[in-house]
Amino acid sequence: MEVTRAALQRIALGLMSSIVLAGCHGGNHAKDMPGDADDHAPFHAISAEDHVRFTGTEPFWGGDVSGTRMTYSTPENPGGDVIEVSRFAGRGGLSFNGEAKGVQMTLAITAGSCSDGMSDRRYPFVAMLKVGEETRSGCAWTDRQPPIGGEGSAAGRP
Repeated sequence: MEVTRAALQRIALGLMSSIVLAGCHGGNHAKDMPGDADDHAPFHAISAEDHVRFTGTEPFWGGDVSGTRMTYSTPENPGGDVIEVSRFAGRGGLSFNGEAKGVQMTLAITAGSCSDGMSDRRYPFVAMLKVGEETRSGCAWTDRQPPIGGEGSAAGRP
């Protein structure tokens, strides 16, 4: 990957921490939030109507989000599990939170060029998926903002 796994995890965990802090505390926390401190608008690069797709490697995982439903798939479960999620647009990104089979799942997405490390595709968003205590790094895109390059640039689920 062009961006190291550790860097992606720091970005995503920082976003998730900021989202949690913003939801738990009142007052002005502009200096602790990602993005432009003078911009108080929620993340708008992905609208609530957009169909979001995501993918990652090591281990392979992926899926999509449409409305309040996220489908999460792995090679062991290619059909995926459908999970009801809530959406939160913070200043520096977007997150989807839900629970699957008793395990908390959080998908955090931020703007940024991303490579899956296995193709020549460039994705417009960086994705981080937290499944229970495990954190996975990957890439995301929408129908309006598809990956560029590589074979089959309208990439599908793994």
